[in-house]
Amino acid sequence: MRLITHNMLQCHVKNCNDNNFPLRLEEVEVELVEADFQPEFLQNIIGKLEWPAFVNTAVQLGNTNLPATIPDNAKDNEEFLKVLHTALLETHVQQGKMVCPNCSHVYPIKDGIPNMLLAEHEI
Repeated sequence: MRLITHNMLQCHVKNCNDNNFPLRLEEVEVELVEADFQPEFLQNIIGKLEWPAFVNTAVQLGNTNLPATIPDNAKDNEEFLKVLHTALLETHVQQGKMVCPNCSHVYPIKDGIPNMLLAEHEI
């Protein structure tokens, strides 16, 4: 699971409506998988990211290279775009779990695929 995916996931357990994003990563195995650098894609995705959540998740995984706020010249700053590229598209969570900070529901990650399915009583 790439961090771009993680940045779009939240808990959907019944009545879990507050503080259900971002899901906390625990007991994860991370792998760096090389991907083609596509600055145009990165320039377009910056405004769609929940930046503080993204930076917090990257820090949980040991990546402290991202700035706390998006630079004013982000779309033209190739150095920033390369750091973003590595964190967003090359960092893969292979195993582990995502835990809701509100209700503590656990979503397992196996072979890079997050299982977001809920039991019938949780819907």
